Amino acid sequence: MRIFEFIRPSDSQAAVAAAAQSKTAQQGADVRFMGGGTTLIDLMKLNVETPNKVLDINRLPFDKIEDTSDGGLNIGSTARNSDLAYHPRVQRDYSVLSQAILQGASAQIRNMATVGGNLLQRTRCVYFRDTAMPCNKREPGTGCPAITGHNRTLAILGASEQCIATNPSDMCVALAALDATVHILAPNGSRVVAFGDFHTLPGNTPQRETVLEPGDFITEVTLPPPIPGSKHVYLKLRDRASYEFALASAAVVLTISGGKITQARMALGGVGTKPWRSPEAEAALTGKPANEATFRAAAEAALRNAKPQSENGFKIELAKRCVTHALRTAAAA
Repeated sequence: MRIFEFIRPSDSQAAVAAAAQSKTAQQGADVRFMGGGTTLIDLMKLNVETPNKVLDINRLPFDKIEDTSDGGLNIGSTARNSDLAYHPRVQRDYSVLSQAILQGASAQIRNMATVGGNLLQRTRCVYFRDTAMPCNKREPGTGCPAITGHNRTLAILGASEQCIATNPSDMCVALAALDATVHILAPNGSRVVAFGDFHTLPGNTPQRETVLEPGDFITEVTLPPPIPGSKHVYLKLRDRASYEFALASAAVVLTISGGKITQARMALGGVGTKPWRSPEAEAALTGKPANEATFRAAAEAALRNAKPQSENGFKIELAKRCVTHALRTAAAA
């Protein structure tokens, strides 16, 4: 780990001003915010992240989980994952989020990890984490050895010739299905970004993973009012039962009336370069009977554009079965 300056900003404006000195929004930026540090510190030890300044934001007032005036939920960026997962309103009205969080990491990590940090969680691709290897995400222009190398756990949706790394988050898959919005404080003001627009596809710029610019700071995430009578399921398939990243996962929010699906939201994890909302699957579900044929049709639609690599072709059928079973479970709830 390289030497760095550790700073505790007195308020959010001071934090933004200090972070704005960063030269680039990609990894290796000069300045990094730190919440729980559960990912950042690991990457600094590996010299994947090499900031000159680390800004500790834990003393800033962004750890609250509060109702909004319209019946939604406001989640501060430094709220701990455990606090969010066990929050009464989350368990009652947004249970897919609670399920997703509790299927990620370990209890100790969830006690430390923050919501904002989870949104910025970086890939577990072995080439990204090994500085002895080339990696376009870590060092643009050096190549993507994963495409011809070890890619069993990597993405089959949203990949490019520059990068096939998978987004590792469980929480973000649920937030995508819940139509969350991300609130960002910037040096020149603030803005709100739809969750589906927050993460970016690798394209020709795999080093850029979100719409954040140097100095931008996530202050909170907002969930819209819950859908009355909706059924929530998060299903995660992985190599072992705990402390493991998804090979495929599905976050499902369904509303069923008279045996037909009246509203559907669905996102996939473990298969995309970003948390993968599937409007194709949602269209295949809406207005259709809540039966096995509909569920399988939605799964086929969700994976229609999948492009497997040499080792991860099994993910296509695995993800289809994951989607089908999640929908079946939600319908039967």
